[in-house]
Amino acid sequence: MTELTLIKVTKVEAEGGHRLRLSFSDGRFGERDFADIVAAGGPMLEPLCDPAYFARVFIEFGAPTWPNGYDLAPNALYAEMADAGLLRDAAVV
Repeated sequence: MTELTLIKVTKVEAEGGHRLRLSFSDGRFGERDFADIVAAGGPMLEPLCDPAYFARVFIEFGAPTWPNGYDLAPNALYAEMADAGLLRDAAVV
C-alpha cells in the first residue's frame, strides 16, 4: 500500500497583482502568479480580478481561500508548482 502525503499550505502572502508566496507543510515554499487562473473567468473567479480582493486570501483547512469561498486544492497546487520548478527548500534560503 502506498502512503499518500497530505500537503497543506501553512502560510500565504499576497505579493501584488495576482502573485502569492506560499509556504507548505513540508517546509518548501515558492511564488506563483495566478493571473492565468483568474483570467479563466466565471462567477467564483470574477471577484479575484480585483487585486485588492485577491490580496484578501487566507488559509482555511490548509488551502488558500478567498472570502467568496473560492479555494485552491493544496496537493494539486503543490504538485503543479513542483513540476514547474517553482518550489524551494526553506533551508536553502
